[in-house]
Amino acid sequence: MFSVTSRYYGLAQQQLTLPDGQVVNYLQRRFVPRPDSLADLGTYVVRPLDRIDLIAYRALGDPELSWRVADANGAMSPDELETPAGRQLRITLPAGVPGGSSG
Repeated sequence: MFSVTSRYYGLAQQQLTLPDGQVVNYLQRRFVPRPDSLADLGTYVVRPLDRIDLIAYRALGDPELSWRVADANGAMSPDELETPAGRQLRITLPAGVPGGSSG
């Protein structure tokens, strides 16, 4: 249903039957992993005017992986990762993937 690069990959599909009998499909809730549970790949130094999609592209090769940068740095709002210039961000493997320098 979702690409392996999606934050929703592997989540179970659930169903809810409403009182009128209508069935509503939805995805199981995704819990954001603890940043310290993720395996390090390296760091990225924020540049002036960086956006989260540019950071993900430069660090991971895909702008749609910005959720991994947010997860790795405990950011609920990706905008908070874009400043200040010079800030070092962790780049990690996704949850559940062992390896890197910390695992």
